[in-house]
Amino acid sequence: MAKPKPLNLGFQIEALAWNAYVGGLGALGLERASRWGGAVVPAIAPINSAWKTAMRNIRMAFPNESDAFHREVRKESFVELGRMSGEFPHMPKFLDKYRSGEVEFRGREIIEATLGKGAVFIGGHFSNWEITSLCLAQVDPTSHFTYRPANNPIIDKYIVDTRAQFGLVLQAAKGKEGGMGLLRSLKRGRSVALMNDQKYNAGLAVPFFGYDCMTADGPTRLALKFKVPLIPITGRRVEGTRFIATAYPAIELNYDAPDSEQSVIDGVKRVNAFMEARVREAPGQWFWSHRRWPKSAWVAAGVM
Repeated sequence: MAKPKPLNLGFQIEALAWNAYVGGLGALGLERASRWGGAVVPAIAPINSAWKTAMRNIRMAFPNESDAFHREVRKESFVELGRMSGEFPHMPKFLDKYRSGEVEFRGREIIEATLGKGAVFIGGHFSNWEITSLCLAQVDPTSHFTYRPANNPIIDKYIVDTRAQFGLVLQAAKGKEGGMGLLRSLKRGRSVALMNDQKYNAGLAVPFFGYDCMTADGPTRLALKFKVPLIPITGRRVEGTRFIATAYPAIELNYDAPDSEQSVIDGVKRVNAFMEARVREAPGQWFWSHRRWPKSAWVAAGVM
C-alpha cells in the first residue's frame, strides 16, 4: 500500500459521511442497494461536469449514431456506475454468486495455464469492474493487483479491506513503490493485474476510436520484459446482479524484440483495439465519464 496520508479533521468528517453512506447501502441488501444506486446516480449526474464529458466522448466514438442512441448510452453508463456504488459494500456476497454460477467466469483455463509462471493481466472499466478482479483472485489468489488509492486514508483502508474480503490480498498502489512491488512479483513467477483503459499522461499516444489518446504502456513493457503473456479480462452485467467475466487469449507481442520501442507501440495499439472492440459490444457498460481523450480530439470530432 502507499504511504498513508496524515489524518486531519476534513478527512475524518468525510469518512463519517462515507461510513453513513456505505452503512445505509449495507442495510438495504445487495439487490436493493444495486437498484437504488442505479436509480440515484443518473438522476443527480447532470449537475456534474462528467455528464457533459460522457456525452462528448460518446458522440465522438459513435459519430454516425443518433442523438437518442448517444443519450441512452450515457444513461446506461451512469446506471452502471450507480449500481456499482450500491454493490461495493456487498462485494463479499459475490463470492457466493461466483460459487453458484450467477457470476460466470469464462476462459478461466487461460488463467490456470499461467499459475506459477507469471502473466500480466489487464482490465477495463466495464460495468462493475470489481467483479473481474474477484473472479481473477479466485483462480489466481497470488496475483498482484494495482489500484489508485483514495485521497482519504480512512476511505482508502475501507476499500482495501473490502477487496481483501473477496481475495485481493496483494494490492499495490500506483506509483514508484507499487511498480517495484509488481517487478518483484513477476520475478517470483507471480502474475500482476492492471487497468489499461484510462488516460495516462506518461504513456503513449495511440488510436482509440480513431483518435490518439495517452495510453499506459507499462503493462505491455512488463509482459515483454519478463516474456509473459499479456492477458485481457473484462466483465459484463447480464441482468440484475448476474455477471459474466471473460479471460481472453493473450494479446500478440513481439517477444523476439522485447527491448524494441516498436514492439511496445504495436502492443499498446493492440491493447486499445481490444478495448475498443469490447466497448462496441456493450457501449452502455463502459465508463464514459472519464476524460479519456484530450480536448483537441473533441475539437477535431466537432463535439466541442
